Parts: sequence; C-alpha cells; structure tokens
Amino acid sequence: MTEPREAETDVPETDFQLSRQDLEAINKAIDDGDGPALDALLEPVHAADIADLIEQLTPPRRRAFLHLYSGEIDGEILSEIDESIRDEVIEQLPHEVLTEAVREMDSDDVVDLIEDMEAPEQQAILAALDDSDRAAVERSLTWPEYSAGRLMQSEVVTAPEHWSVGETIDFLRAEEWLPDQFYHVVLVDPRRHPTGYVTLGKLLASRRHVLLREIAEDSFRTISARQDEGDVAHVFNKYHLISAPVVDDHDRLVGVITIDDAMSVLDEEHEEDILRLAGVGEDSAISDTVVETMRQRVPWLAVNILTALVSASVIALFEDAIAKLVALAVLMPIVASMGGNAATQTLTIAVRGLATKSLSPANALRVVRRELVVGLSNGLLFGLALALVTYVWFQDAKLSLVIAMAMVVNLFVAALGGILIPLGLEKAGADPALASGTFVTTVTDVVGFFTFLGLAAVILL
Repeated sequence: MTEPREAETDVPETDFQLSRQDLEAINKAIDDGDGPALDALLEPVHAADIADLIEQLTPPRRRAFLHLYSGEIDGEILSEIDESIRDEVIEQLPHEVLTEAVREMDSDDVVDLIEDMEAPEQQAILAALDDSDRAAVERSLTWPEYSAGRLMQSEVVTAPEHWSVGETIDFLRAEEWLPDQFYHVVLVDPRRHPTGYVTLGKLLASRRHVLLREIAEDSFRTISARQDEGDVAHVFNKYHLISAPVVDDHDRLVGVITIDDAMSVLDEEHEEDILRLAGVGEDSAISDTVVETMRQRVPWLAVNILTALVSASVIALFEDAIAKLVALAVLMPIVASMGGNAATQTLTIAVRGLATKSLSPANALRVVRRELVVGLSNGLLFGLALALVTYVWFQDAKLSLVIAMAMVVNLFVAALGGILIPLGLEKAGADPALASGTFVTTVTDVVGFFTFLGLAAVILL
C-alpha cells in the first residue's frame, strides 16, 4: 500500500512555488520509484523550491525522494534546506554526492552546514575541500558562534587603494577564482586594512584612468569578526548596506558579509522572537515530530499552569463574595481578558522595539509615558462602555462602578507591565521575548481579579 500523498489541494497557483499539477506528478514519480521522471520534473525547478519540497515531505517519503534524486542534490539545494532537517538529509546522501555538493558552496554556507556537526563529521566534510577552502572554513570556525566571523564568506574581491579603474577591470577579467556573486571591490592598504569600497556599477561606469579612491562609496564601514550577527543584521538594515568587509582584532580584512546573509539573520531573529513570545521554542518547525513538538511546548505550559494557579488563589480569597453575587463570576473573565489583550499589545511593541533597537535607553522613558497614557485612556473608554453594558444587563449602578474602576486599573497596569517587564528583562540580560509573556499575563490576571473582586467586596457587600 502506498503512503497517503501530501496535502496539496490548497496550494495556490503562483510563479514562486510548485503548482498543484507539478506536486501531483512529483508524488506519483516518488510512489512509482521513477527516478528519470523525477529528474525530468525537477530539472527546471529552482533550488529553493526543491529545498521547500524536501522540507514538506514526510520522513518516509523524504527518504524515498532522496534515494531517487540524491545524485542531483548540489550545494545550492543543500544550502537552502532548513537546518531542522538538514542533518537528516546529509545522512542519507552518498559520500561522493555530499562532497561534490560541499565543494560548490561558498565558505559561509559550508560553515553554516558543519558548525553544529560532531568533530568526525566536520573532518569528513573538510577533507572534501581544497586546501585553500578548507583553511578558510577552519579560520571562520575559530570565531565565536553567532558572530560576524561565522557569518562572513572568505572569498573577497580586493584591490590596492592606488589602482585605477582600468587596472581593476583588467585584473577582474584575468582572474578565475572570483565569487559567483559580489557587489563591491574592497580597497586595501599594504597591511590589508580595508580603506573603502567601490560598487561594480560605479566601476563599470567610470573611465579607465579614474583612481578607485575617487569613486569609493560613502556608505563604507567595517564590521568586527566578533560582532554579534544580530547586530550585523541591524547595521545592514539601518544603513541599507549591500555588503560590508569584516576585520579581525588587528583591523585586517578577513572576509565579507553580503546582504542575503544579513537578511537571513534578520528573518531568523524575528522568527525566534515570534516563537518565543508564543512559548513554543525557538527551534520549532513544521517538520518536527510529535515528541519534539511536545518537548518544546510542555515546559512553558507547565509554567503557565503554575501562574494560573496563582490567579486562581486570588479568586479563592473572594469565594464568599462570588457566592453572594453571581454577577461577579459573569463579569470577572471580561476584566482579565481585556487586561491580557492590552498587555500583549504593549508587550509585542516593546519586544519588537528591543529587537530592532528602536527602543533604547534614550527613548525608553518617552515610550513608557506614551503607553501609560494609552493604557489609562483605553481604561477610561472601555470602563465607561462596560459600565453602561453592565447597568443595562444587571440594573445595578454600584456594580457598574466596580467594573469601570477595575477596567481602568487593569488596563493601566497592563500597559505598565507590558512595557516595564521586557525592559527589565533586557536590562537583566534575559531574553524579553522568551519570558515576558508569562510574567505579563500573570500580572494582569492577578491585578485584574484582585481589583475587581476587592472593589466588589468593599462596595457591594
């Protein structure tokens, strides 16, 4: 019996991914074990789309696919495959296919491929490289994890700062080692210190006698190999860089980072923040198994149930009041829900601001004041609205006053917690995206229940 095919009925027809008909034909070729048909179907397909296809297949179907198609897996496809399943794919590739694929990859892609491997596996990959490529990868691996030194590629196009445009063009035409893609020619002094760079467009548009230093870009800046890759992505995004030279501790040129790698880091940073805010683990992926998914989610659910018990204990303090006035039980979830939603809104803005560095010590006080005013204003607005609804519903002016006052207090506290908790965690060196949600929800629940039930006990009973 053949395995059920992947669900593809909702796949939209676009130019940016495989069509439904293509997927059906590919699945049929896999089921039939028809390697030539699979090769023919994927021959015109971009490497990124093939990588997406591999990621979306179930493990048994993925193994069948790789058995049929492994000979066509090249460096471009391998570098596009998500890290969550890349090791699984590598294990199933014949050694000669893997080594040939690695030889085609830029040094930064090779580093990304092997940095999390065990030492024996790393050595097997390194042994497949040429001496110069192997030395470049090994140098990159000496830099700290998640640093610019790991992100950079060692293949850099350089020219002496005193060269002319004509000399540079002649040099580029004569060289065979040039990277497949590069955007700048980096100018260096005799000690290999980068002093500027020239875009290829400016190079081709200038006359041969013009000196490179005369057409160097104003955007030039260097990045330390020890710089955190998240900061590197921020610099690229802020200053609209296309590439940037990387220097060692002595300001000598050791590599270059290009915009595609910087934007990949930025995407990863945003993805991690979203996953952490949801408490599902920064490494969660669609391809994870049930056990892996549970392992990532259970810890934060356990923390959440503990904080929920704290909220429940607050409610228990007012058990008699709730028993005497059933309307409190009806209205109580509204206060907590509104507080939680308001806190999440503020928290999301704060975490995003910290991640993009738009929220900093320089403007933190202004942002805190703004959020408090917004929280207070929303509290007054929705407190009044809910008071009117409560009066129409229960015909009790005192109960309407209680719900209005509780709403004002809780939305104000939600805004306060939503901005101060992530700021506090950031200052303490913790990841605000990872822990803020649980703390903020607990604060709004406890304050909301205590305020509403406490006011009810004083005013109504």
